Amino acid sequence: MMISDNRVDMKGRSPLYFCRMSTSDIKGGFALDLSREIGRYGNELIRLRRHFHTNPELGFEEIQTAEYVANYLTDLGLEVKTGLGRTGVTGTLRGKGSGRTLLLRSDMDALPLQEETGLPFSSQNSGVMHACGHDAHMAMLLITAKILKEHKDLIPGNIRFAFQPNEENAGAEEMIHDGVLKEPDVDAAMALHLWSQLETGTAGLNAGPLMGASHHFFLTLYGNGGHGGMPSKATDLLLAASRIILDVQQIQTRDFDNLKPTIITFCSISGGISPIVFPRELSLKGSIRYLHEDSEEVEKRFEEYVAGICSLTGCTYKLDIIVSNRLLSNDPGMTDMATGVLENIFGPQKICRDMRMMVGEDFAEFARRVPSVFYFVGTGNKEKGTDHPHHSPLFNIDEDSLPLGVECHLRNTFKFFEIP
Repeated sequence: MMISDNRVDMKGRSPLYFCRMSTSDIKGGFALDLSREIGRYGNELIRLRRHFHTNPELGFEEIQTAEYVANYLTDLGLEVKTGLGRTGVTGTLRGKGSGRTLLLRSDMDALPLQEETGLPFSSQNSGVMHACGHDAHMAMLLITAKILKEHKDLIPGNIRFAFQPNEENAGAEEMIHDGVLKEPDVDAAMALHLWSQLETGTAGLNAGPLMGASHHFFLTLYGNGGHGGMPSKATDLLLAASRIILDVQQIQTRDFDNLKPTIITFCSISGGISPIVFPRELSLKGSIRYLHEDSEEVEKRFEEYVAGICSLTGCTYKLDIIVSNRLLSNDPGMTDMATGVLENIFGPQKICRDMRMMVGEDFAEFARRVPSVFYFVGTGNKEKGTDHPHHSPLFNIDEDSLPLGVECHLRNTFKFFEIP
């Protein structure tokens, strides 16, 4: 694959950012030149991202990552808390007055993958890789915190920078349980995600349902076992499993409105060790995903299919369904605000306004509690090899998207606090 050039000019700005940025924001007599503000941290932004990429850690194991983030925020002079949601970190910036509190969130966890990019800053932890952009998310939010801290007197309220563990498997809930939305109470939340399926220089979002709920199921079938040549004297769990896998697909197309997207996927099946012996136990694992609110009805119907097929085939079952991510739905007002900001940054023609997908995202837990918006910033560049899908061992980002992400954080923050 091609490796990104990732050059920066003498002021630390990437070529894309240097050519595009030329405007200033004015607050009274104070001129805040975002080109200069972000550009002077261009090299540090890339160094941070590459540091995190080289040193990935799995969910709830982000010990060194959390320490690095906490030290950085402490050096900025923010109010730092650690251990939220086990390994989560927050830094609170208090501006002037006692206005609203905005939460900006980054995820921290990596994935259990062996990296195959060949990058000079590839993962040094065997079998662990930042293959979803969380390394970049941390770098962008740290630089955002640094810039906002330098101009805290412009902010009529508070900003909480939240670095969340275990996004891939419901870490937000634990941070919330440990008080990430308290002291002071958070009024709204925002987050961005770099997305390799969008070209660099574009963005996407949607008002309302954006990313699907993802519930993981663990199904075990039990039977008598027996000789493969005497099926009438045994329980054929493989046949039962095959019928379940096929028949539950009707839920998606026949049992629910097709305008309410539902996906049932089986990703693991295991049982039996011999070609001539029926196993006594068989396990299946997968997920049920939906982009609507009728999750309980889908899962009820799923178990009805399982129970019916097990009754017909003479086996018993145990079914566990665990919530991984709930439906992520954007607040209309926050989305309108962010859409205007993104249009100003990228141009109206570069914004996908009806972006929706079945991939899960546990920022949903924040969005269930406070008005929130979650949006995507493109990082795909075929020539640089950054168009591989997320969770691929070849995944990489276009580092020209890093300063764009920082700008999105900054401008959305200014808009939220009504800073001209």
